[in-house]
Amino acid sequence: MRNTLRRGLGAATAAVALVLPLAVAGPAAADPDLAGLARTVTAPGVEKHLQKLQQIATANNGTRAAGTPGQIASRDYVAGVLRKAGYKVTLQAFPFDFFTELSTATLQRVSPDPRTFTPSPPDNGSLGEFATMTYSGSGDVTAPLQKVDLVLPPGPTPSTSTSGCEAADFAGFTPGNIALLQRGSCDFRVKALNAQAAGARGAIIFNEGQPGRTETNRGTLLGVGVTIPVVAASFAAGEELARPASSVVRLRTETVSEARTTHNVIADSKWGDPNKVVQLGAHLDSVLAGPGINDNGSGSAAILEVAEKLAKVPFRNKLRFSFWSAEELGLLGSEYYVANLSAADKAKTKLYLNFDMVGSPNYALKIYDGDDSDATGSPAGPAGSDEIEKLFEKYFDTLRQGHVGTDFDGRSDYGPFIEAGIPAGGLFTGAEGVKTPAEQALFGGTAGVAYDSCYHQACDDIKNINSKALALNTGAIATAALVYGFGRDLPGPDTRPATAARAAAPAAHADHAGASAR
Repeated sequence: MRNTLRRGLGAATAAVALVLPLAVAGPAAADPDLAGLARTVTAPGVEKHLQKLQQIATANNGTRAAGTPGQIASRDYVAGVLRKAGYKVTLQAFPFDFFTELSTATLQRVSPDPRTFTPSPPDNGSLGEFATMTYSGSGDVTAPLQKVDLVLPPGPTPSTSTSGCEAADFAGFTPGNIALLQRGSCDFRVKALNAQAAGARGAIIFNEGQPGRTETNRGTLLGVGVTIPVVAASFAAGEELARPASSVVRLRTETVSEARTTHNVIADSKWGDPNKVVQLGAHLDSVLAGPGINDNGSGSAAILEVAEKLAKVPFRNKLRFSFWSAEELGLLGSEYYVANLSAADKAKTKLYLNFDMVGSPNYALKIYDGDDSDATGSPAGPAGSDEIEKLFEKYFDTLRQGHVGTDFDGRSDYGPFIEAGIPAGGLFTGAEGVKTPAEQALFGGTAGVAYDSCYHQACDDIKNINSKALALNTGAIATAALVYGFGRDLPGPDTRPATAARAAAPAAHADHAGASAR
């Protein structure tokens, strides 16, 4: 890794002297040797941080997820590096709802005709008959099954069943039974809480069964508060359980579902105008399933190296480096941060740069489409986002390196910033999406294969990094930090009201996380 990173960063930082005169907000000739400063960002530095994050995960059950000891150790490591470099470091605490499944759930029909149902694997609901819902409580219950306002056979369209949506649906429910419910027109949480209030000791929520909907929905109960075991089931499994006039079922889940506290790490440079903040960010947490070295150790290590090496540079503008927590649970850290900015602080934040997965093994070099020139998906970012996109384009063009656009779809931590009208941009090398033939022609690799086949899995470890992609992107990050750190005319906040399309964008991340609420 080191030799490839060193060669890539050498070429990337050599481009800085050529990019700066073309930069939209370039510095004056009297400013320091920016190309020389960029060359202080080194491959061994990035590699050191990646190795440390891997060591932390290895020592903490293979994960750095928010609310776990691995995330706490990652936080302390990053904060320690930044403090030693001379930054003013703030640990911003915020509450969140933590959930993990400790063992595979059990669903059995005890009588009549004993039968054990097949649990879904964590990453594929279509392969199993049931799955534990996120934020389910724990329990091991054997009790009579009681049907609650079911619609069999299914209706012609989805989301028509009201089973369990009203407390009145449980009139006559026998406390101590297990409730059998259908997916439909209200959130799973509503159904589960109504069942719990009626005295149910567990709940099974199965699909409505419209044509083509044969999968098990791995849904979410949206937060803590449900204390009984709750599982989602396929329509076929639910219909089978509902067929006997009476039956006894065993339902067992083993989970942790509780409120916890986690922290964002925010580091401000000693130098620069506090009324002109240039903010860079990457999420530091992984998913529970793995160490998260590409997602997002890559972005975290890259901006940490840039921050460490540029700490003593007397920038004109204030640099702020942000390491978000609980991104994998729905951008919780960045949302909390932006929601708690005063109007004055929002106005001082002139731009936000986001780096989430910048070393994908089968990478494409993707720049966030700030001006919506690709005319795909979400609209353009706030005014000034187009300038950020152009800066990164000029950087790659100077290297004669191909690049493509990627939509502002709300799947990462730039989402809350663009909602607040703050110009934003950044880089991305792809996640579970599939590489196109055109991208193969530009970047090599393999078309028809995911950019990161270890996305959200245990194999997202230190071997799951493309050194060339990481080097090119780290050079781009250093370039942007220098250009905007010394820039005189920075983009300002956009005070336009958020569009409906953009306001809906953060929900895409929740869908992407693999659990729906209804």
